[in-house]
Amino acid sequence: MDIRKRYEGDVAILQLDGQLNLTSASTLKEASKEVLANDTKKMVLNLEKVDFINSSGLGALVSILKDVRNARASMKISNLAPYVKEIFDITQLSNIFEIFTDENKAVASF
Repeated sequence: MDIRKRYEGDVAILQLDGQLNLTSASTLKEASKEVLANDTKKMVLNLEKVDFINSSGLGALVSILKDVRNARASMKISNLAPYVKEIFDITQLSNIFEIFTDENKAVASF
């Protein structure tokens, strides 16, 4: 998995590319911890190029959300591919995460 980090104003955007599984979950968790350590309170995870996610990847996202909430920060998810959106819907995680169809809408929602 490739993770590109950039900022749009005071919002950190993590662009994920690849598979979100056991191997890449720890990399994503580390990247999100770096963002929070920099005192950034707004984060968007853009999953547009995530073509596979499994329970380890979902667990990582839940863990990141917990870290974000503990830091009194806020996180949004954007650009879910149809397969990934289906997984979020089946697992009911679409009720827990704030999900946007478009990165710009996610950024504007803060």
